Amino acid sequence: MTTLPPEPQPVPAPPPSAHQRVLAAFERIAEADRPEAWIRLRTMAEVLVDAKAVDERVRAGEDLPLAGTVLAVKDLIDVAGLPTTAGCPGFSRSPVRSATVLARLTGAGAVVLGKTNLDQFGSGLTGTRSPYGAVGSALDPAKVAGGSSSGSAVAVGLGIADLALGTDTGGSGRVPAALNAVVGLKPTIGLVPRTGVYPASPSFDCVSVFARSLALGQRALAVMTGPDGQDPAVREWPGDVRLGAGARPRVAIPDEAGLAPLTAPARKAFDVAVTSLEASGAVVQTVDISVFFEAGKLLYGSALVAERYASAGEVLAAEPEGADPTVAAIVAAAGRYRAQALVTARTKMTELRSAARAVLAGYDALLLPTVPDHPDLAEALADPVGVSERLGTYSTFVNVLDLAAITVPVSPGDRRPFGVTVATRAFEDQIGIDLAAVLTGEQAAEPYPSEGADVVVFGAHLRGQPLHEKLRDARFAGPVRTVEHYRMVLLDGTAPVQPGVVPGAAALDGERWRLSPAAFGRFAAELSAPFVLGRVALEDGSTPLAVLCDPAAAEGAESLDRYESWRGYLRFVSTAVPRSPG
Repeated sequence: MTTLPPEPQPVPAPPPSAHQRVLAAFERIAEADRPEAWIRLRTMAEVLVDAKAVDERVRAGEDLPLAGTVLAVKDLIDVAGLPTTAGCPGFSRSPVRSATVLARLTGAGAVVLGKTNLDQFGSGLTGTRSPYGAVGSALDPAKVAGGSSSGSAVAVGLGIADLALGTDTGGSGRVPAALNAVVGLKPTIGLVPRTGVYPASPSFDCVSVFARSLALGQRALAVMTGPDGQDPAVREWPGDVRLGAGARPRVAIPDEAGLAPLTAPARKAFDVAVTSLEASGAVVQTVDISVFFEAGKLLYGSALVAERYASAGEVLAAEPEGADPTVAAIVAAAGRYRAQALVTARTKMTELRSAARAVLAGYDALLLPTVPDHPDLAEALADPVGVSERLGTYSTFVNVLDLAAITVPVSPGDRRPFGVTVATRAFEDQIGIDLAAVLTGEQAAEPYPSEGADVVVFGAHLRGQPLHEKLRDARFAGPVRTVEHYRMVLLDGTAPVQPGVVPGAAALDGERWRLSPAAFGRFAAELSAPFVLGRVALEDGSTPLAVLCDPAAAEGAESLDRYESWRGYLRFVSTAVPRSPG
């Protein structure tokens, strides 16, 4: 019998060099012919200089997680050497240093293409309030791109940029993502420094990311996150942050009244997303989101809007060149509130945050439509305030209620992409990302945050086993297999019945879990003899901590090596036919 050689496996293509990616980006810029998306586009020669530097760093052996990517930047964010206009030519300033987030992204290998158009001073959700031109959607230029980060989302939606920076106060990192069929990540407020970012409403602002894929956006977000020693509003991860929602996450969705604003195509897309989550094992239940809608009205319909006047009121009062009349009127009106009204609004906000927490109690996330419909540009130009308010129906309450949110495109049967948003409690960003990954069909990426500890389990801590509750709030990082240096035995006298893993000559299957620092401390403290934590060598070359056994307790115990896993042994026991007596 002739043994055929194994078929050659395809070798994955290497990622494009930064030089190649820049050339492709400029070719796409010319093809798309959408100049209104940009306020300042760098020349190809300027960008290629940066690309060459990135390629040289890669050849020198540097690990650059964003090498080979090109980046567009909303013109509220400082880029050294480029003016920051905030969408208002008369405001233009020339920063001498880049914003912290920009410096971190370029340090990780991203190359900047230029500055993108926006609703002036970050005020609006349509993308039409700019003297540089109204921005149409990447899907259909006759429809709005969404604001205020319009140009950034369009640059990604058109395939020009891999990543783009936006800002998000009332939905500017999510509404444009939905209307351009891209991913939008709005982290928990304060995780990403805002040094070098012009404020809109500082208490509710955060830097957001648009990306071609969820994994790429998460990678960029991880690079951006963390204190910079300059932004006093930065928040750090709690030591006991939840990193996972378990095998059957509980997801809340709006009830029928909460979904009433949706058009038929938007409702169809939302129902597709709900079905996808249910098919993945999630438990989906309806809730009353009237409290959320009430919170959304606070952002621009109460004295909270006074922060807009504090940010841009004096600038617009001087009637600078290119001031948008709608923005100027909104900001001027925001200056009329008195301090007492602001105190009242903040008290109400605190009450609504408590009420929203009660609605979400027992749920891991809230799945929302991102926008109720996709308006035409002509409609937005005719009714700039009304259309903007409508687009913010499901987005303006998110930062008021201190939630994190991820927007991803979904496609119903007619293949018209539409965005849905997964919102979670503050700091539970990773739970939202994992649920969003179900909708995009992507593989899990490096956890956000990356801080924490991995633990490999082999027995009663596995999913579905009696001690799995000890891994509550941990994130499943995938199945693993050890190298052939271990053996599994059946221990006597443990409750529940468990295996022990000790040195040997077999390979074993297990599960890897990521725990927050506090959760890891609890897990280690609750581990009782004969179990111990020790390093285990896996086939992938890593050596994480694992639940092992004191070798003395395994002496004389029944070997389970032939089953290769605890589940294999349990399957054998459940199917074994007992012998008849005699």
